[in-house]
Amino acid sequence: MRALKYLIGATMLVPGAANSQFNKTEPVPPASADVILENARIYTPNGWVTSMAVAGGAIVALGDAAAMEPHKTLATRVIKLDGQLVLPGLHDMHVHPMGAGLSQTSCSIPHGSSPAQILAIIKGCADKAEPGEWITGGGYQNDSFGITPPTKEMLDSVAPKNPVILRDISGHSGWANSLALQIAGIGKDTPDPHNGIIERDSAGEATGVLRENAAMLVSRQVTEASVEKAAAALAWSMHEMMSYGITAYDDAGVAETAARAYAKLADEGKLKQRVRGCLWARDPDLLQKHMLYARPNFSPSCIKIALDGVPTDGHTAAMVDPYEPLHGHHGDNRERGMLMIRQAELDKTMIDLDRRGFTVKFHAAGDAAVRAGLNAIEAARKANGPSGQYHNVGHNSFVKIEDIRRARAIGAAFEFSPYIWYTSPIIGDIRKAVGEERMKRWIPVKDALDAGALVVPGSDWNVVPSVNPWIAIETLITRQVPGGGGEVLGAQQRITLPQALDIFTRQSARQMNFDFATGTIEKGKLADIIVLDQNIFEVPVTSIHKTKVLMTFIGGELVYDAKGALR
Repeated sequence: MRALKYLIGATMLVPGAANSQFNKTEPVPPASADVILENARIYTPNGWVTSMAVAGGAIVALGDAAAMEPHKTLATRVIKLDGQLVLPGLHDMHVHPMGAGLSQTSCSIPHGSSPAQILAIIKGCADKAEPGEWITGGGYQNDSFGITPPTKEMLDSVAPKNPVILRDISGHSGWANSLALQIAGIGKDTPDPHNGIIERDSAGEATGVLRENAAMLVSRQVTEASVEKAAAALAWSMHEMMSYGITAYDDAGVAETAARAYAKLADEGKLKQRVRGCLWARDPDLLQKHMLYARPNFSPSCIKIALDGVPTDGHTAAMVDPYEPLHGHHGDNRERGMLMIRQAELDKTMIDLDRRGFTVKFHAAGDAAVRAGLNAIEAARKANGPSGQYHNVGHNSFVKIEDIRRARAIGAAFEFSPYIWYTSPIIGDIRKAVGEERMKRWIPVKDALDAGALVVPGSDWNVVPSVNPWIAIETLITRQVPGGGGEVLGAQQRITLPQALDIFTRQSARQMNFDFATGTIEKGKLADIIVLDQNIFEVPVTSIHKTKVLMTFIGGELVYDAKGALR
């Protein structure tokens, strides 16, 4: 009985001890601000304010200038803005920064170049190279060659002493010369690799055009960049993104060299942005040691799985309905494209990755691939129950409306790709492949928003020539080329400016499982913010693409200053 009385007494003490933390205490003094922004136009979920105070990387006050006074000290840096717009930092949820940085020294072909221009550029690259040195790069468009597709002989004529492998405008086809094919051991009897196609002429000889994994037969012969070179490429790209106001992003294809480069930059204090690395699912060794490379600003918590290719002349995107007849230059069975993983295998992989806590990012351009990705997410939900991961299907060039409507119920996100939702060089090729009717719902952003799905943007830079999000925000609204005019592409999928901005901020932060800390400007959240040279809510919509970022802050730290020197 005494023991029971003792236990009852002890348990009664616990609530009192727990509640003591809520007893009356001395008032907590206002946090001393490191930075205060004044005389601004600050966009918050609760309306406009003019001033903001930041302490320890977090927003501690929002309001007018008077509300900042309790936080101001002699050490506070006060930045007076001339009514300039302040927004949350932007996100890019599908970017390839290492490739973008390395491309600055490769053989780059401007999008829309004619065959004569393409060959002249390649000749110029070859003339500068040492004999035997690899020439890499890309940006050409197969469709620009018309009825005569690119061939190895064309490259041989301008680069006879150098192996050449170039990626096309989509990044999903390669173009190699005879020397490169010889080095890779590709001949008449070489079989197509798994999920790859070696285009052949009427005699069965390789033409030099390599689709999907076939291009890897050649590109893997090129010496990989060192960790030091990879880190330098990443640093260049990260600065470029910060100059456009991108404070967080998904690296949509991280191999071990890139993972090591991120860790190196973080350890040197040079990794400022919040980065989620999507590790290639085809590299199980990296997955087994992924946390070895984890750092405060680098989370290797995402897995990238490619489900198909692209809906261009190669017909490699997986489609529910057949491609247009007679489009393309191949006679094999590609009328509905290529689904690279069988559904049963995909479901099993997805269930395992979801169970292990990874967020999965699918490459899915065709509607059949999107459906397969959603099926796998649904299978994971049934097997594992709900989780905090918003697995996302990336690109979504074409999506059946019934699949859009089920995404919210299974906790799936759609990641749509900017720069191809308005008329650009690749659009003509896609239109020929799929026909006019399907182009009416090209990249169905509005359909997804109307269905209540989580929607995020992914530039796919450097597949596209620029990572500039202001181009994307404008063209989400207009569906026309930057500046307006000309064709409206998928007019029924136009959205509003607040919706576009929400996609780049709050919804992206949620997809990264970080919306408790970023994505909106609110008291208590981290000060990931940007200052613009114009108020995008007041200028003509067709001028939004001209927006310049004056300052970018991450966690209250000024990481980019358009004046060229950090203030």
